[in-house]
Amino acid sequence: MIQTRRTFVAGAAGALAAAAAGPVRAEQRVRLSFQRSSTLLTVLKTRGTLEERLGAKGYGVSWHQFTSVIEPMNAGAVDLHADVADAVPIFTQSARAPLTLYAMEVGSPRAEAIIVPEDSAVRTVADLKGRTVGVSRGSGCHFILAAALKRAGLSFADIKPAYLEAPDGLAAFGRGSLDAWVIWDPFLAIAQAKRPVRVLADATGLSSYNRYYTVNDAFVAAHPEVVATVFSALVEAGRWVKANPEAAVALLAPIWGDLPPEVVATVNDRRTYVVKAVDRSALAEQQTIADTFHEAGLIPRRLDATDVRLWQPQPGPG
Repeated sequence: MIQTRRTFVAGAAGALAAAAAGPVRAEQRVRLSFQRSSTLLTVLKTRGTLEERLGAKGYGVSWHQFTSVIEPMNAGAVDLHADVADAVPIFTQSARAPLTLYAMEVGSPRAEAIIVPEDSAVRTVADLKGRTVGVSRGSGCHFILAAALKRAGLSFADIKPAYLEAPDGLAAFGRGSLDAWVIWDPFLAIAQAKRPVRVLADATGLSSYNRYYTVNDAFVAAHPEVVATVFSALVEAGRWVKANPEAAVALLAPIWGDLPPEVVATVNDRRTYVVKAVDRSALAEQQTIADTFHEAGLIPRRLDATDVRLWQPQPGPG
């Protein structure tokens, strides 16, 4: 059976039948990555959900935390990758990384923003001309900055971009080394709690800020039952966070550096945590991001952002 770039439907039923015919190889390890903004993966890791569910199928689990996610995604350093903002799959697609989208978290545009100190003379995005602006290269915020500058009649050539990963950006913004910073939660909420800041623009009107979950092509082809288990667990974790806000805050606060509960509550309020399968027709916004990045010279060629592999959960029995 030939798999095309346009269609990738997991053969979970066949995999389950094969599993029924013989035992799964003992303790094959499933490698998962996460980053600090990976709320639902953090919940699953902390509660041991995947160790329990995948362990019952004969799989071990290992977790790998990354700050910069594009390189390990391009290299296939793990099997299932950290959830990433909408812009990241554009860079991995441009690099022809063999990745399949298997889930998405419905958008939360207030969860990423361009901020300046409250006492800054910068009042609008147009005022960023000639200023030093911190941003994580290849992130969703990279797109927000490019799109916001374009809307204000500017480009990256009009500012001084400082490409910093989120923890370094937080430190630089705190010591006044940046005129502005483009960042996502939980770092956005942390910065807002540390000092008075002003939001020049969030993603509203620029991006839905969908987050995508990816898996290596070869892994999902060989182990669709693992992807199905992780997908179901993510859906449940998202519902749990929203249904149990106080318990979610208590779980996440110490992991995120003993943050004040109100900061974690702000993060969880701004995110939807609604996880669903990826619908190809919903990828039109990805095309806007790809076109913007190409125009800005951030990717070398035009992309059809909808031309990606998708995994789809199989309907249950009955």
